[in-house]
Amino acid sequence: MILKNVEKNEHNNAVFTVASDAAEFEKAVQAAYLKNKKDIYIPGFRKGKAPRQIIEGMYGKEVFYQDAMDDLAPEAYELGVKETELRVVGQPRIKDVNVTDEKTVEFSFDVTTYPEVTLGAYKGIEAYRASETVSDEAVDAEIASVRKRNARMLNVERPAEMGDTVDIDFKGFLNGEPFEGGEAEGHSLELGSGSFVPGFEEQLVGMSAGEEKDIDITFPEDYAENLAGKAVVFHIVMNEVSAPEYPELDDEFAKDVSEFDTFEEYKADVRSGLQKKADDQNESTFKDEVIRKACEAMTVEVPQVMIEAKVDEFLRNYAAQFGMNGMDMSRAELLKLFGMNEQTLAFSVRPGAEAQVKTELLLEAVAKAEAIEPDEEALEAYCKETAERLGAEVEDVKRYFGEDFLKEELARKKAMDLILESAVATDKPEEPAEEKAEPSEEPAAAEESAE
Repeated sequence: MILKNVEKNEHNNAVFTVASDAAEFEKAVQAAYLKNKKDIYIPGFRKGKAPRQIIEGMYGKEVFYQDAMDDLAPEAYELGVKETELRVVGQPRIKDVNVTDEKTVEFSFDVTTYPEVTLGAYKGIEAYRASETVSDEAVDAEIASVRKRNARMLNVERPAEMGDTVDIDFKGFLNGEPFEGGEAEGHSLELGSGSFVPGFEEQLVGMSAGEEKDIDITFPEDYAENLAGKAVVFHIVMNEVSAPEYPELDDEFAKDVSEFDTFEEYKADVRSGLQKKADDQNESTFKDEVIRKACEAMTVEVPQVMIEAKVDEFLRNYAAQFGMNGMDMSRAELLKLFGMNEQTLAFSVRPGAEAQVKTELLLEAVAKAEAIEPDEEALEAYCKETAERLGAEVEDVKRYFGEDFLKEELARKKAMDLILESAVATDKPEEPAEEKAEPSEEPAAAEESAE
C-alpha cells in the first residue's frame, strides 16, 4: 500500500488517500471468497464447493469486493496515519472507496485532527484568593449540628411544636375521593423540615397524640401533573409527638463525639477543621481561576468530537461511582440511568467537559513549550504515588494505564504546577467590567436590521 495524497483543511480536518496494489487487492478478494464460499449454493455443485470463477460469473466480479475492501480498510487507515504523521482524534470516516481499472483499491479517509494550540500568558497570572477567618457563629452552628445528631427523641405529653418529630397516619382526598400516593401509616415527620408540601407541617402544630384532624392543602402549580394547583383534604391521625433531648455542651459531650477530653479542646478542633476547609476551598477556587484565565488567553479551536468523548468519559465515571461498568453502556443507556436527556446534558455536563478538554490542551501545550520531559526516576515515583492512591500495585498501574499515558499525565501535572507556582494571588476581587452603551442606530440602519 502507498499514501497517494493528503489534504489538510481548516477546522481540524484532513483527508488522505491510500491505495493498495493489485496483488494486495487480489489476495483480499481471494480471502473473502474462502470466507464466504461455505454459505454459497450454486446448482451443480455441493454447497461450499463452487469455484470462485463460477460464483463471480453468476453474481458478478464485484461479489466479493465489499468484504475485501472491509478487510483492507483498517490496514490502509493505519498506514495513512503513520505516513501523514497526523494526530487523529475520534473515529475516521471513509469518504470514498474506489476499485480502479487496474484492480487496485483506493480509500479516502476523512479525519478530525488534534487541534493546534497558540499559548497566551500562562505565567504570572493574577487571580483573587479569598482569605477569611471562620466566625464564632460558624463554629457554634457546626457544634449545634453535631449536638442535634446526638439528641435523644423522647415522647412528650403536649401539643406538637415546630422542631418536634411526629408519627402520623394520613389520607388525602381530591373531590372527596382518595388519590394515589396520598396515604401512609406510621409516617415519621420532623415539623419544620419542609419535607411535605407548603402548609402541611404548619397545620400539625398544636395537635396532641390521639387527636384527629382534617387539613386543607393546595398543591403548588409545579407539582405532579395530576395534582398541580389542586385543592385537597388530608385526614390526619396524630399517633405520637416526640421532642429532642439535646446533650449538654460539656466535657462529656466532647468525649462522646470526639477524641478530646474537654469541650474547649473539641471546640478548638472544630474551628481548626472549618478553617482548613475554608482555606482549601479558597485555594481551590484561586487555582481554578488561574487555569481559567490561562485557557482564555490561549487560542484553540476544540473539535466537537473531543468534547463529546469527554462527556461520555464523565458519564462513565459517574456510572462507576454507582458500581456499574459504564464502559459497556451506550450514551443513551447512561442518560437513562441518570434520568437525563440531551438537553439536560448540554447544561449540566457538557460545559464542564469542554472546560476539562481545554485544560488538558493547555497543559499539554505548556509541557511542550517548556520542554517538560519526566525522567525515569520521576515517572517511577509518580507510578508509585498513583498506585498508593488507588490501592493497587505499581506494576498493575503501569500495565493498566500504560507507561506512555502515565508519562503524559505526569508532564501535564508538572505543567500545572509551573502555572500555579508562578501565579500571583491578589487580595481584592476583580471588579466587573462596565458595559459601554451601544450607540443608537440610525433609522435606516435600524430598518435594515429589522428587515
